[in-house]
Amino acid sequence: MSENKPTEQTIVQQVDINIDDIFGGAPGAASIVLPAEEEKKPNFFSTPKTDLSFLDKEEEDEDGNPKPSTQSANELLTELTNDVDDLINQEEELPKGGRPKVDKSGMVETFSKLIEEGVLIGFEDEKSMEDYSLKDWKELLQANFEEKERAIKEQTPKEFFESLPEELQYAAQYVANGGNDLRGLFSALAQVEEVRSLDPTDDMDQEHIVRSYLRATGFGNDEEINEEIVTWKDLGKLEQQANKFKPKLDRMQESIVAQKIAEQEQMKAQQEQAASAYMDNVYEALKPSELAGVKLDKKTQAMLYAGLVQPNYPSISGRNTNLLGHLLEKHQFVEPNYPLVAEALWLLADPDGYKTKIMEQGKNKVVENTVRQLKTEQGRKISSTVLEEKEEEPKQRKIPRQTNIFKRF
Repeated sequence: MSENKPTEQTIVQQVDINIDDIFGGAPGAASIVLPAEEEKKPNFFSTPKTDLSFLDKEEEDEDGNPKPSTQSANELLTELTNDVDDLINQEEELPKGGRPKVDKSGMVETFSKLIEEGVLIGFEDEKSMEDYSLKDWKELLQANFEEKERAIKEQTPKEFFESLPEELQYAAQYVANGGNDLRGLFSALAQVEEVRSLDPTDDMDQEHIVRSYLRATGFGNDEEINEEIVTWKDLGKLEQQANKFKPKLDRMQESIVAQKIAEQEQMKAQQEQAASAYMDNVYEALKPSELAGVKLDKKTQAMLYAGLVQPNYPSISGRNTNLLGHLLEKHQFVEPNYPLVAEALWLLADPDGYKTKIMEQGKNKVVENTVRQLKTEQGRKISSTVLEEKEEEPKQRKIPRQTNIFKRF
């Protein structure tokens, strides 16, 4: 054992780490700057015989080694797009009658060579390049721009992830799998780093290593562990045991973090499986184009499916939700309509009871309407009968008798 060797103390503090501060600056596709279009560039297709030597032969330095190309793929695509646009403009400006055809042989040769070299990606259709129009070539270039942008979006996060320290890679993977116990994760990572920094040649660290390992393996209680450490000290074997236990202790601490990551990956897989089953069940429920005996048109069917499976709406929880969750939050907090929310709750809690009451209400309405119609019909019949009776018994006419003023009484 070393004598009069200064001791070091490791202080472990618990800190709150904001994961957004760590990953908030991650570069994305928006940070990729594409070359600006130049006002006018030489036309690739001005002559049928296009010079393709820049593809066949690389420039060499003084030692005969190939120089790196000074023209990027994006610059090449931009230049080709400008050339195609120029030809389209030239063709549109020509008189309609007797318009000369644009010589596309140079274009066919150029694009064929670029596709062969892997600079461009061709379409999957079986259309011959000789049959391509100017708009077909422009569409191909635009598709290649979009494909390169998509590849950049996929590659940038991967490159950023690989540039992170190992501890942050663990954290990024944990968060990507949906983990939210960041305090527990960083506590475990801090413990791993603390154990990793222990030195088996240091007297204080030797005891720490041995004690931590014996506790982790369930050797005994603290008193028994202390007795064992004292025995090894007296025998001069504490450093030997620390060197023996240190790699094992490192692996044990790392396995704790790995277990957290594995648990979160398993949970994510279960969630994805549940989400897939949910979408399948919703599809099967709406597939017959009928819901609770009511026929569904295509528009309503599509609205219901999207509203149940697509999380397109922000939620007060901070995560997106589907249309169902959005409407529930809207009528509870944004535009309160508590009778409607209570009605929805009643339907969800007791669908049979709710439907029964609605059907009874509908039947009562029908009965009321029927009774009202019967009473109206009966009143109409009574009125008609009275009129008929009055017509059958017309009032008798009577002639007033004239009075004889000379009649004697």
